[in-house]
Amino acid sequence: MRAAVVTVSSSLARGEGEDVSGSRLAELCADAGLQVSHETVSDDREEIVGVLKRLADVEQVRFVFTTGGTGLTVDDVTPEATRDVIDREAPGYAEAIRADSREHTPLGLLTRGVSGVRGRTLIVNFPGNPKAIDQSWPIVAPTLEHAAATLERD
Repeated sequence: MRAAVVTVSSSLARGEGEDVSGSRLAELCADAGLQVSHETVSDDREEIVGVLKRLADVEQVRFVFTTGGTGLTVDDVTPEATRDVIDREAPGYAEAIRADSREHTPLGLLTRGVSGVRGRTLIVNFPGNPKAIDQSWPIVAPTLEHAAATLERD
C-alpha cells in the first residue's frame, strides 16, 4: 500500500531546520510495510489543498498523513485545507488522537486535526510534535489494513 507524509511548515519548506516529525511519521509508515513518500509544504491553505488533491487524485495514494499546522496560530490551516478536499469525514481518527493525547498532556486538546476520505484516499492530520506522532501512530496503525480494504470497495 502506498502512503504519503506531508509536513506542513513554512520554515521547513524554506529549508530552515530539520523535519523531525515528518521523518518520524515516514519511518513509522515504512516500518508498517507502507511504501511511503514524504514532502514538505508551507502553511498556505491553497498549497496544502493542491498537494492533498494531487496525492489523492493523481498519485492515488491510499493514505495521506499530514503533520503540523493543526494548532491555534493564525497560519495553522491544515484542518481547513483538509476539510476543503475531503468528500466525507472519518472523525474517529482525529477524535481518538485527541482523546489519547489527554493521557499525556492537557495541551493535546489544542490540536484541531481532522480526518476524512477523498475518493479512495484516507487523509489523517497528525500533530506536529514528534512525541505526539509516536503516541498517535499506535492508534491509527492497527486500522490501516481494514481501512484500505474498505476504501477499495465499490
